[in-house]
Amino acid sequence: MASHNTSYKAGEAKGQAQEKTNQMIDTAKETAQAAMDKTAQTAQAAKDKAYQTAEVAQEKAVQAVQAAQEKAGQAAQAAKETVTQAGQATKDKAGQTGQAARDMTSETADATKKKSQETGQAARDSAEAGKEKTGGILSQAGEQVMSMAQGATDAVKHTFGFDGTGEGGKR
Repeated sequence: MASHNTSYKAGEAKGQAQEKTNQMIDTAKETAQAAMDKTAQTAQAAKDKAYQTAEVAQEKAVQAVQAAQEKAGQAAQAAKETVTQAGQATKDKAGQTGQAARDMTSETADATKKKSQETGQAARDSAEAGKEKTGGILSQAGEQVMSMAQGATDAVKHTFGFDGTGEGGKR
């Protein structure tokens, strides 16, 4: 009778231990999944923020280029008008001298306009390069985060023996 009672208690203890082990494994699985979910959310938020920042930077660069072109155009126009007026007065005084001044003004305005266009194009190219570089960095960061999350998952699986190696916990 005592042997039967002892066997019963041993079986009961074994059942309780198995239930506790199963509860711990379930808790570990839930914790690992929550960590993976949080890591993925954080990575996506960082990627979204960086993309938004790149978009804002590109827009500001485009606006700066446009403003520079407008200012240069206004300056060229003002210079052209001033020189044209001076040229007209000079023409009234001496016809040949006035024509030479207008030719010089036109060349200066064209050179200023050309330089402004070159500067604007360089700014656009620089903004595009910055956007591409930011996109590459974000892609690398996302891949690294996903790799770390996969590593954490594999480590948890290995610890509890769910990776098929037979080590860690038993099935």
